[in-house]
Parts: sequence; C-alpha cells; structure tokens
Amino acid sequence: MEVYSNQVNKLIEELNSLPGIGGKSAQRIAFHLLNMPKEKVFELSDTIKKTRESIRYCACCMTLTDKEICPICSSDKRDKRTIMVVEDSRDLAAYERTGKYEGVYHVLHGAISPMLGIGPSDIHLKELIKRLEADVDELIIATNSSLEGETTAMYISKLVKPTGIKVTRIASGVPVGGDLECIDEVTLLRALEGRVEL
Repeated sequence: MEVYSNQVNKLIEELNSLPGIGGKSAQRIAFHLLNMPKEKVFELSDTIKKTRESIRYCACCMTLTDKEICPICSSDKRDKRTIMVVEDSRDLAAYERTGKYEGVYHVLHGAISPMLGIGPSDIHLKELIKRLEADVDELIIATNSSLEGETTAMYISKLVKPTGIKVTRIASGVPVGGDLECIDEVTLLRALEGRVEL
C-alpha cells in the first residue's frame, strides 16, 4: 500500500536519484519543500530551470558558465601562460578555494577509460591542443589519482611533450583513488606546489 500520494512519491523518487541523497534524506527534503511557502518553492524551481537553460561551456576553458567566456578566462589578472588541466568543474572550484593558483584552467569533463568506452575524443582534449597553439609556458596536469586520471595524464603528457611546453603533474598527497573535489585546500595547495615535471 502506498503511504504517500503519487506526486509525493514521485518527488521523493526524483530527489533520491540525486548523488549523495539516500531515501531518508530524499523524504526529508521532499517534506521540507512541501512545508515551504509556495513562492519560495517556485523561486527555487525557476532558479534550477534558468540555470539549466543558461549554462554552457566556456569557449576557452570548457568550464560551466552562463557567459561566452568564464570569469577566470576573462580576467586580466590571471596568468594565461600556465594552464591547469582538471577533470571537471568541481576540481577547478576546489583549486580556486586555495586562493593561491593564478593561472587558468582547462576542464576535460571526464577522463580516458577504455573499460568504460571513453577515449580521447570523448573528452575535451581537442580544445586543449588548440589552446596550446598560443603562448603557453607550462601545462599542469591535475587529474585525479585514479587509474583513469593517471592514464589521461600520461596520454596528455605524450601528446604535449614534443611541443616543448613544460608538462608537470600535481604531486602526491592527493590520495590514490581520491576525488579532488573532496580534498581539503591545504592538501591541494601542497600537491600543486610539489608538482613534478613529466
């Protein structure tokens, strides 16, 4: 027998499909939303819709933004000659929280994983190679310390080394298999400062 109405069950089910939200949390959030003033719920709903409709990839670094060029790429205070390659926008945000990195980024939106059928053409490598035609001194590879992250790092290194651009990899201190977005700022900063040339 159904405990709640179809619509409430559907809401709980949709919330439960979000990452990190289990059944109890989904139920708690659903009832919180149902107890909120209607205007607040509609405002939240509109914000989600507008964000989803307006979000796009930055034409330069491929991070998520609501403008043609993201704030980092358009800033004249950033060192455009140093590019840090990360797997996704959450990793970029993690490094930005350190407040110490002054270069720009390139977001791959994934990592090479033959087991999952993800090859070099399935991530934003083509755009990275095009960016390297400009005046770039150093490419910092900050992919995760997983098998896929390491594979991607080695692939990029072999691709870029012949161009004469310095290629470095963030140092260990980031645990193997750990996601950058979950690591504290001090560890990320130490990994960045201790990077090694590939």
